[in-house]
Amino acid sequence: MTYSGDIPVSDAWVRLRDNPKAALVDCRTRAEWNFVGVPDITSLGKQTVFVEWVDYPNGARNPHFVDELRAAGLADDDEVLFLCRSGQRSIGAAEAATAAGFQSAFNISDGFEGATDAEGHRGGAGWRAESLPWRQP
Repeated sequence: MTYSGDIPVSDAWVRLRDNPKAALVDCRTRAEWNFVGVPDITSLGKQTVFVEWVDYPNGARNPHFVDELRAAGLADDDEVLFLCRSGQRSIGAAEAATAAGFQSAFNISDGFEGATDAEGHRGGAGWRAESLPWRQP
């Protein structure tokens, strides 16, 4: 494995709560943040870091991803938890962070909305399904 591993949403919340050096990075697109909602970790005294893994709308990988993580104040020894829609794009984000020197880069396995169900709908798993705090910008 080329990153620290996959963790469920509930574990991510506990790590964010219990580890002062744990940070949440939402690596979805700006459109997803605006139209779907975003995690709200202010009750933990923290702010979500928003850095697009994919440059919207062209779909290309954000070439400044790691630079933007560092510009947001993240350090190599922080525990960085990556969140996308379903836990797929965030794997690439965790791999890129690890390759850049971040020592603890995790993928949140079900993401914000989870994978699609038999009817092609999302929402049965993930951050929102676990009733963790979120808001609509």
